[in-house]
Amino acid sequence: MPHTARPQGLDPEGFLAREGSLARVPHAFRPVVAVARDRLTALFGARLDSAYLYGSIPRGTARVGRSDLDLLVALREEPADADRDAVRALGEAVDREFPQIDGVGTLLYSRARLLSEAERYDLGWFVACLCTPLLGEDLAARLPRYRPDSRLARETNGDLGRILPRWRERIAAAGDTEEARRPLVRFMSRHLVRTGFTLVMPRWNGWTSDLGEMAEVFGAYYPRRAGQLRAAAVRGHEPVGDPEVLRSYVDDLGPWLAAEYARVHGVKALRADEGPPADERRPPADGTPRDGRERP
Repeated sequence: MPHTARPQGLDPEGFLAREGSLARVPHAFRPVVAVARDRLTALFGARLDSAYLYGSIPRGTARVGRSDLDLLVALREEPADADRDAVRALGEAVDREFPQIDGVGTLLYSRARLLSEAERYDLGWFVACLCTPLLGEDLAARLPRYRPDSRLARETNGDLGRILPRWRERIAAAGDTEEARRPLVRFMSRHLVRTGFTLVMPRWNGWTSDLGEMAEVFGAYYPRRAGQLRAAAVRGHEPVGDPEVLRSYVDDLGPWLAAEYARVHGVKALRADEGPPADERRPPADGTPRDGRERP
């Protein structure tokens, strides 16, 4: 095995340990979390099944004025367009009121979908391992425990090949300015880093949500591509709107990574109602901020 950081993120039995907790929420962000919790309750009432935090705030790594508030909400029935509009408006209001956050993103699903067999190793895993309970029943109790194995790798990030054509379309449609390209660089950098990490996750046998560490773990197994992923990890935090970076992602690193992923783990199963590509349909494993992320 290549020399790399010591695997982490597992419990004593070798299952993925849930990351994040309300106790880790930094003091500056606790008023934001409290207001979001109260307003979600008021908005949905008895229709609300459960709500979660994910990302840097419950991990305790959020930066004042730089981090966003990420929420996942489960309703007792399938959400309608009006529900998505309502949570978007709620997020915009909270963002205006609290300067310590840089936006709010709320992902909205039904309880049935989160617990479905089709989502067991994608959205279900995300809820059970990367989401922190905020309101209602914790659906993790109804989901299995997860190991960092090839099945989990395939069903979380094994669809990069299907996503790349859409990325090319988004790049072509973006304005020809630094400001227009920067969110795409940030979003795609993060996606490629976590895909590179989950490619080697079963061999490393652990979990991390830190972009820099993800890149280092990947680089120990693929040294020829290590520099590219390290650079992408940096751009995931501090993006630059360079068109050459985007071109390299969709013409070089992305296609290579998609092919190697398919070779090692296979391709993620299609969903009956898949709709948009998965990078726009469900939250990312590392809690990517809202920039560049389309809502369901």
